[in-house]
Amino acid sequence: MAKTKFKFNPDTLSYDRIKHSIKDIILKISAYFVGSLIIAAIYYVVWAILVDSPKEKLLRNELLQLTMQYELIQNEMGEMETVLAQLQETDDNLYRSIFEAEPLAPTYRTAGTGGVNRYKELEGYSNSQIVIETSQRLENLRNGIYAQSKSYDELVVLAENKEEMIKSVPAIMPISNHDLKRTASGFGLRMHPVYMIVKFHNGMDFTAPTGTEVYATGDGTIDAVVSAQNGLGKYITIDHGFGYTSTYGHLNGFNVKKGQRIQRGDVIGFVGNTGLSVAPHLHYEIKFNGNYVDPANYYFNDLTAEEYDRMVEISSKTGQSFD
Repeated sequence: MAKTKFKFNPDTLSYDRIKHSIKDIILKISAYFVGSLIIAAIYYVVWAILVDSPKEKLLRNELLQLTMQYELIQNEMGEMETVLAQLQETDDNLYRSIFEAEPLAPTYRTAGTGGVNRYKELEGYSNSQIVIETSQRLENLRNGIYAQSKSYDELVVLAENKEEMIKSVPAIMPISNHDLKRTASGFGLRMHPVYMIVKFHNGMDFTAPTGTEVYATGDGTIDAVVSAQNGLGKYITIDHGFGYTSTYGHLNGFNVKKGQRIQRGDVIGFVGNTGLSVAPHLHYEIKFNGNYVDPANYYFNDLTAEEYDRMVEISSKTGQSFD
């Protein structure tokens, strides 16, 4: 039973019974209800801040696991990058050296990286850095693996053509010179016999009587058969393919024609004294990818190591060329 409440009335000097109207009752209930809601809200906020809900705990655990997985992936990608770098180094410095091919340009291996920011949609999150870094490294790996696979495809073709290349590379002396006595002026700076000035001699000279047979030093196609009054005089140029050409100057006559396919050892012409020459001899030169190279380094089918050293010594002692 609810307690009856009284209020002192100074006019009548008595206690009057307090009567509550329906409005008062409603206001009082409303005040209690609103107060309860405010207290409940405060409790909820404090609880939400201090204590994770089961769903939040689940999401937090998933985020932690994902972060750990990203870190593991980063470590694995680091190992893959090391292996890929070793493959690239072996490719450039071993395989391509064997096949005498130029190393791949660094820009080719990194093609597709840089430029426009392709990871903008990944920015703005708490773990954006590790996600973006992983994506970038993955893209770099993808590009590197693609470039390396294309390089190996090219090496397969080079390997298939290796036998043809071995036959084509200039690898013998252009005249019969078993005792090396016909070795004359070598590759490098020499005194010009006509101008009497020091000039770079871009080939090797071999002394021989007029009419001595001149051999093709590798398989190829006759690229030029030229009769000139100065310079190399009558000369022949062979395109061996694979970046190699060889030239035979100061000839007395020809035994081939332009466009003809020849094999190593075929007689292509005869020693002479045409052009700017002071005595019968053969001027022989090799170019690789358009650059003059020392022919002495290409007699490996003819010379032993000892004979090579002796030939280099003989040719280096001659301070004057024959042309």
